[in-house]
Amino acid sequence: MDKDKLRKKARKIRLFLTDVDGVLTNGSLIYGDNGMEAKVFNVTDGVGMILLRFAGIKTGIITAKYSSTTEKRAKEMCVTELYQGVLNKGDVLDKLLKKYKLIAEEIAYIGDDLADIPLLKEVGLPVTVPNAPAEVKSMVIYITEQPGGKGAVREVATFILKSQGKHKKAIKDFFEQIK
Repeated sequence: MDKDKLRKKARKIRLFLTDVDGVLTNGSLIYGDNGMEAKVFNVTDGVGMILLRFAGIKTGIITAKYSSTTEKRAKEMCVTELYQGVLNKGDVLDKLLKKYKLIAEEIAYIGDDLADIPLLKEVGLPVTVPNAPAEVKSMVIYITEQPGGKGAVREVATFILKSQGKHKKAIKDFFEQIK
């Protein structure tokens, strides 16, 4: 899809949703001897999520896996909606459409694997990362340049904000908040 058509779709976004493993992280799972799980998140992705919030765009995480680490990171990023342990992500989409009185065209979702396909098929701005399988890539209109866990979310957040003319103000508001 050409950039102009992509920007047109990005201008409509009012809710930004993302998966975790493979998108907010690089997909690696680290387990300690005591069963403790660790995930590596990218700081710039978190800033992207916060910038979206400053621009009035709600944010959410929908993931098939439950993790206390994800819960902590979601709080740090001021995520509006967090759904963990969700195998049928389409059910969550229906709830969010009703809750926020949105239409599917107003939602962006970035996912990276088979469980994400139902959501990617429904939203207005379906996105994936470069290492997603072919089945997922065939469902999206935007494949990020940055890999999952390495700035892919920030890339999409920036694209949406610039498309909506809200990027500079969101950055200004970000700096005002941390003063």
